[in-house]
Parts: sequence; structure tokens; C-alpha cells
Amino acid sequence: MLPSRRDYRDLRRTWKGDLLAGLTVGVVALPLALAFGVSSGVGAEAGLVTAIVAGFVAAVFGGSNVQVSGPTGAMVVVLAPIVVQYGVAAVAVVSLIAGAMVIAAGLARIGRVVTYIPWPVIEGFTLGIAVIIAAQQVPAALGVPVEVEPHALLGAVDAVLAAQWPVVGWTLGIVAIVAVLMLLLPRIHRLMPASLIAIVIVTVLATLLDAPVAVIGELPAQLPAPGLPSLAGIDPLALIGPAAAVAALAAIESLLSARVAASLAPTGRVDADRELLGQGLASVASGLFGGMPATGAIARTAVNVRSGGRTRLSAIVHALVLLVVVLVASGLVAGIPLAALAGVLLITATRMVGPATVRAILRSTRSDALIFIGTAIVTVAFDLITAVLIGIAAAALVALRDLARSSRVTREPIAGIAQAGDERIAVVRLDGSLFFGAAERVLDEIAAIDDVSVVIIRLSQLRSLDATGARVIADIIDALERRGVTAIVKGVQPEHRDLIERVGVTHRLRHPAHLIASLDDAVEHARSHVRREREAGVGGAD
Repeated sequence: MLPSRRDYRDLRRTWKGDLLAGLTVGVVALPLALAFGVSSGVGAEAGLVTAIVAGFVAAVFGGSNVQVSGPTGAMVVVLAPIVVQYGVAAVAVVSLIAGAMVIAAGLARIGRVVTYIPWPVIEGFTLGIAVIIAAQQVPAALGVPVEVEPHALLGAVDAVLAAQWPVVGWTLGIVAIVAVLMLLLPRIHRLMPASLIAIVIVTVLATLLDAPVAVIGELPAQLPAPGLPSLAGIDPLALIGPAAAVAALAAIESLLSARVAASLAPTGRVDADRELLGQGLASVASGLFGGMPATGAIARTAVNVRSGGRTRLSAIVHALVLLVVVLVASGLVAGIPLAALAGVLLITATRMVGPATVRAILRSTRSDALIFIGTAIVTVAFDLITAVLIGIAAAALVALRDLARSSRVTREPIAGIAQAGDERIAVVRLDGSLFFGAAERVLDEIAAIDDVSVVIIRLSQLRSLDATGARVIADIIDALERRGVTAIVKGVQPEHRDLIERVGVTHRLRHPAHLIASLDDAVEHARSHVRREREAGVGGAD
């Protein structure tokens, strides 16, 4: 869980690629850090501080060799309502609390939980985030003073109504130039830092033409001194709920990003629990420097891997590059038009979920398509965490329904040469999974069998069994025995035997000999019952 020399064992072989990748990612991350800071309502300075401090700490302490961390669009979506309700000063406090929660999750070793989030849910909330990010850029794109709104779509509508068209012409022109350059430049070379080039070009044009557009404004020429954030006018207890939402998002997005990175190139295994520890420490460090909560950034991490990054050095270099920008070029950064950052984020939003992904989900199954659409709608209409919880719940219900449908009760003929009285014996095979979702239906189907003296319940094909399913087997035996029908249980699998005994199935049988391992033995025992019944002319017993 702690840094060691093993983290850098490949450095002698990869250091050149790591340096180049770190420089590339730093250039790519600069406009995004500024844009996400402004869009969240915390400010461009906070975005830069987060990218530097959190990016460095997560690189050293995280569980991925190539993860690049910093402010992200998803975090902006969660932070914006917090800024509206509690103010900008609360963000650093939230960062500390959320970071501590993520650290606790890592120490509790629950990093694998993210693997239980279904793909349609992940893509659904990603699509919702993209819509919100795009809506948040409308004020800056129209030259309206940027104010963080509790609901991005309403803020976009208000911005359209308040737009002043002489200014709109300038800002929309800047957005258009940025968008065109970001779409065209990668076609020349896929590693070209299109967003930075676009911002430099429009900033130079806006300065030369004395364009009447809002700019980032003055930035400090050094990192702020670390310290505990002020609690003046802030109730830390009231921030626990928002911090929990931030922590959940930080954990989910970081682990998903690390998984994506591991699939792009052989960059070593990802330690999910250590990744949570590193991301938690990163958010705590960011909060101490006045920044915002951080997560692993999928786009920047992908750029890192594709640029040749293979060890943590690349992410560390990325943070140092941004630090140099603060120390040397903060005056130049101050002149960047806000509309240029809006253009960057608008294109970023359109790339978050590709059309191919949307088509694949919509063409998969009706249930997955509805979960995808529903998660996206809830994300936009309410909030991200609610959307994830509802999406997971819906996916779980669909999975349980499908699993319940896979359970079957099949009445089989008795193999071999038929004997007199075989028509009084029913052999039923349970297939699939017998759990709470299917238990009642199985009970009804077997209990409805009539005109027999013996029912052999085959369990050898049963894949999974829970306590409810075991209890239903006991209830089936009770229901049959009350009607005078002998129940024989055949083929209990070793992994189910303890549960069967604990729930009391064996005690419900008329005789311990009615728990039989072989089907042939079970049929022969059932025939002996039928013979005695026919000889006696009444229902038999042992």
C-alpha cells in the first residue's frame, strides 16, 4: 500500500518515454485544469493547484503506474451544486473530508467494488455528465458572466435569454475556432496538443483585436502555502453528505480510469485498494493547498499511455510541467478568454461517450438500453450519485429476473426398462439457480404434481442455492408429505450440503435414507415404496 522501489523498477528502460509522455500530458492538462476550475465555480487557480498537487501525490501513492489525476468533468458536476449551496470556501473542506473517506475505503480494501457497476450504468452517467458539462459552458460561450447555477440546464437557458449579441459574436467566434482546431489538428498528428494550440491562437487573436471578452484574470505566480481551510461560516457536519457523494465519485472514476489504462498497454497490474489510498491522499493534499477534490482522469491517462508513459515518472513530470507554468507563465495564462475554455470543454463533452458506444448499448438488450437512458436522464435531472444508485439497482433487478428465469423444473422419464408402477413415480430435475427470486415458482410447480406416490427431487444440476432456495426445498418436502407423497432428495452437491442441513431439509424427510446420491439408487428406492403400497393397498411408509 506504500511507495517502494518496485514502483520504478522499469525506469532505466522507459525514462525517455516517460519524460516525453509527462511533457505531453502536462500540455494537454493545462487548459483542462483551468477550464474545470472555472466551470466548477472554484476558479482557474484552484483547478491548476489541484492538477499539480493532487496529480503529484496520486502519482506517487496511487495503485496505477500510469494514472494521471486532477480535476475532471464528473467532479465539476458534483462540485457545482456544493458551491451554490455552501460557497467556494466549502470546497477545500469537502476535499479534506472526501479524501479521508476515500483513504478509509482503501484501507478497508473495498477497491474491487467498482467492478460490480454495470457497463450501461457507467456509460449512462458518463453521457449525463457530458450533457451537464456542455450546458455549463453556455454562459461563457455566449459572453454572459459565469455564475454557477444549481441546475446546469436552467443556467444555460438563463444565459441564452441574457446574451448580448455584439458580445456573442466574439465569444461564439472564439468557441468555433477552438472547436475547429481541436477537431482538425489531431488528424495531422494524434499526439498534437490541439486544445493548447487552439487556446494560444485565440488568445493571441483576442489580444491583437482587443476583443471585448472576459478572460481568466490574474493568477498567483506561486503555489499557495498549505494549511487547514477556514471554517468561518461553515458547518463541517453539513458537508458530510456532499463529501460522501464526492468520495463515491472519486473512487468510482479513479478505479474505472485505472482499469481503462491497464487495457491500453502492458503497464503493470492495478492495485485497486492502493489506488483509493493514493486518490484519498491526493484530495486531502489538494484541500490543504486550497484546491478541489481530484480523481483519475480517463482522457489524460489515455494520452499518457499512448504517448509512451509506462511508470509513475510520467504523471510526476506532468505535475511539474504545470508547476513551471504557474511559476513562469501565470501572466500569459491570465489573458486566456473564458470562451476559449468553454470551447475546449464543449469538445471534451462530445468525446466522453462515442456514437459507437451508444449504438452498441441501444442494440444490446432492451433492459440495458433502458438502464443506459434512464441513468443518463437521472444524472441530468437530479445528480450523479442518485443516478448511479438507481442504475445499479435497476441492473440488479434485471439480473435477478434473468437469473430467476434460468431456473427450471423439468420432469424426466425414468431411464431404462419400464416397470409396473413407474407411473406412480415422478423424477423432477432442478436446473439453474434456486434463490429467493425463483423459489416461489419452483415450489408451486413441484407441489402441483399429483397422481404419484413418490417424487424424486434431483439437485445434482443445481448451480447455485441460497437460504431461501434451501428453505423452499424443505417446504416442498412438507407439502408432499402432507399429501402422503414420499419425497426423495437425490444428488445434493458438496457445496450445498452444509446449507441443506442447516436449514433443516434432511430433518423434513420421512427417513434419513431418503437422501440419496445416485439416481439409480433413488429410483430403486422409490420402486420399493410403490411395490409396498400396491401390496398393502394403502400409502406406504418405511
